Amino acid sequence: MIIGVPKEIKNGETRVSLTPASVEALVESEHTVYIQENAGIKVGFGDELYQHAGAKIVNTAEEVYAKSEIVVKVKEPQPSEYEMLKPGQTLLTYLHLAVEPKLTEVLLKKKITAIAYETIQCADGRLPLLHPMSEIAGKMSVQIAAKLLENSEAGNGLLIGGVPGVAPAEVLIVGAGTVGLNAAKIASGVGAGVTILDISPEKLNIIDNIFNGRVKTAISNRYNLCKFAKSADVVVSAVLNPGAKAPKIITKDIEKTMKKGSVIIDVSIDQGGIVESINEPTSIERPYFIEHGVIHYAVPNIPALVGRTATVSLNNYSLPYIMKLADKGFIAAVKSTPEMYKGVNTYQGKLVNTDVAAALELPYTELSVLIGF
Repeated sequence: MIIGVPKEIKNGETRVSLTPASVEALVESEHTVYIQENAGIKVGFGDELYQHAGAKIVNTAEEVYAKSEIVVKVKEPQPSEYEMLKPGQTLLTYLHLAVEPKLTEVLLKKKITAIAYETIQCADGRLPLLHPMSEIAGKMSVQIAAKLLENSEAGNGLLIGGVPGVAPAEVLIVGAGTVGLNAAKIASGVGAGVTILDISPEKLNIIDNIFNGRVKTAISNRYNLCKFAKSADVVVSAVLNPGAKAPKIITKDIEKTMKKGSVIIDVSIDQGGIVESINEPTSIERPYFIEHGVIHYAVPNIPALVGRTATVSLNNYSLPYIMKLADKGFIAAVKSTPEMYKGVNTYQGKLVNTDVAAALELPYTELSVLIGF
């Protein structure tokens, strides 16, 4: 199989979809890998490392797309890449199509087999390809919030962990999944006061057991959102409905009750975000804006801030799926791997993910009908 890795071009993106170690494994399995020059340079993987691993270096993204049967990326294709996609090609990346109607249209028109990392889902509900980036985003969210609280940024000059005689910041985390858990680890670890809201009592019980009562918990509903947002110095949005748009639960009237100089980190922005005032993502270049006196941070590719860690962590999880797809071909791979089956978003010009279809109000086709499964 011929696999291509273009350089990521989303604003501020530093990650690369394959490490030299992953390339070596694919080449040893008799696959051909094309890497666009300098694709990994921002994370310390120079072209010579890829060449040593057996990759073929090409000058442009156009060459990568033209030569490849499978294109492996980190972030969704940007508008300048749409024309490069080759009809019938297979694409693996984080897609978030529920908020990408134009990209979805392109994928359907070109009959791209699009596998979204964020919708690969195991029978027990785990999201193995979303997990490593959610883990990083959760930890980074608190690190980012701590910086934004400083007077050197737009904050109110609050040290997130406090000092003896001065209270620490209050951190409200909405959602007790991977992002929320990891945000709580960092926030509680530096001494902040932490409250986690979730709709699931079972998840809150797990949080309570993990932190042995050091983190407060409450059911996520409008009453509790209003109550805890008023006293929060930091709000971390960690809500996830896999494949679907996030609900707008932090409304403007809630935001108006928050402290001036407080911070909202909307990690859910990849799926549209949960904050009513955030109509579109911010960027690493221009990461936040202020409304109602509250700092709004909505960067959709937070892990790119620690690109080396994120790239290696992603490859630890993604390589087995890429290898299986390359070794077996698409139909055999998805038939033998139920979680990969759930990761397929478009195939043969049809939308085959129910949540994406519902979010975009487009017709849905069951994948099994198309592959005879």
